[in-house]
Amino acid sequence: MMVLLAAAVCTKAGKAIVSRQFVEMTRTRIEGLLAAFPKLMNTGKQHTFVETESVRYVYQPMEKLYMVLITTKNSNILEDLETLRLFSRVIPEYCRALEENEISEHCFDLIFAFDEIVALGYRENVNLAQIRTFTEMDSHEEKVFRAVRETQEREAKAEMRRKAKELQQARRDAERQGKKAPGFGGFGSSAVSGGSTAAMITETIIETDKPKVAPAPARPSGPSKALKLGAKGKEVDNFVDKLKSEGETIMSSNMGKRTSDATKVHAPPINMESVHMKIEEKITLTCGRDGGLQNMELHGMIMLRISDDKFGRIRLHVENEDKKGVQLQTHPNVDKKLFTAESLIGLKNPEKSFPVNSDVGVLKWRLQTTEESFIPLTINCWPSESGNGCDVNIEYELQEDHLELNDVIITIPLPSGVGAPVIGEIDGEYRHDSRRNTLEWCLPVIDAKNKSGSLEFSIAGQPNDFFPVQVSFISKRNYCNIQVTKVTQVDGNSPVRFSTETTFLVDKYEIL
Repeated sequence: MMVLLAAAVCTKAGKAIVSRQFVEMTRTRIEGLLAAFPKLMNTGKQHTFVETESVRYVYQPMEKLYMVLITTKNSNILEDLETLRLFSRVIPEYCRALEENEISEHCFDLIFAFDEIVALGYRENVNLAQIRTFTEMDSHEEKVFRAVRETQEREAKAEMRRKAKELQQARRDAERQGKKAPGFGGFGSSAVSGGSTAAMITETIIETDKPKVAPAPARPSGPSKALKLGAKGKEVDNFVDKLKSEGETIMSSNMGKRTSDATKVHAPPINMESVHMKIEEKITLTCGRDGGLQNMELHGMIMLRISDDKFGRIRLHVENEDKKGVQLQTHPNVDKKLFTAESLIGLKNPEKSFPVNSDVGVLKWRLQTTEESFIPLTINCWPSESGNGCDVNIEYELQEDHLELNDVIITIPLPSGVGAPVIGEIDGEYRHDSRRNTLEWCLPVIDAKNKSGSLEFSIAGQPNDFFPVQVSFISKRNYCNIQVTKVTQVDGNSPVRFSTETTFLVDKYEIL
């Protein structure tokens, strides 16, 4: 086992630019070791390491700088060199140029990355892609919160303007008819001008009705601050669209109203009936690169929405053709015995009605398995080393023929700083994201008629650089074959017209 004392980037004169010690070591000690390092190299020998009586320096030149690892003399030199290569590949991830001022500017980013490679002097089993993921510390929940909050602020401002126009129009109509213009609350005074009155009353309405999403820091009062928007409106709309396409539930601030932009991905059916159901499933799946399903978990739910109170007392006829062993659970207010005996969803008290104009989850199900035959879409990634890098072959196969997967994106991480991949054969299209160092394999539809395909490309790198592979898709057919076939009234058992919206989404789908 190697014992790594410190990792440093220094100048050719031995000046430390950034240094990370992995064992107890004083600043004077590390500066002395680095200052002695250039003097030890002036022997005319061509090596990648030098030794003293107490330590070993393993180094790699980087233009005008050196990447130096200081280890104990009994450490494994082969492991040291492999670790040094990983350190050298990390630096271009954060620094655009290998210069002293650039290294100093990103010193903390480099230190955080160094800590992912080595812990307490011992090398961690990580690759470049994992280091990038760990150091990003990306919070999906924070993005959702920020996007929803900015969308709500924008909607509130639009609502304020609309109400202000209505109040101004009412004032003009009253003046035109010779009546006294209506006054709107004040401290016993109605002599406030029309424009300012409309602005004040509208602002009060918006501030009162707008629901609080989450606790936020106290803000200065006043309309100019409460509803001030930044210049990121379009980006936020696009992000909300993306969240909805991934199955996130985005609540609107205007009493259930939706913005047109935020619902383009999942627009409601044109003929939405008074009884409407959403059947939604989300899958979380993790596979090994050498085969084998590590874990697959699927959650599904039927959401009922009734917009006419005369259809409040109804029963749903559920058809369950699942043969995979899914676990079903009804809402506590639903008659469980009726569902078990007749596959009917109805309230325990048939005299009561379902809530009107609100989404109610009436049935949910869960499937957890490690059975490989249950994988809806298998992905095989075969990177093989060649003389000038790696040849990568990726293939997919749809195992559930009843599914139709839309907007499938298979994302493969790429090594940084090696340029674009050379595409050989491909079914579908691809996108190369040079900023994120990823290759996106895009397939508009995968179904029974197009159930398999492959992609071949070449690029410099090592096999571990191309994992984890991530998959995303959306489908209008659910995985577990659970459907509502009929809706009837409790009294008289007469049929009721209804509409259904089915969505099958990916929460996480990875090949590690």
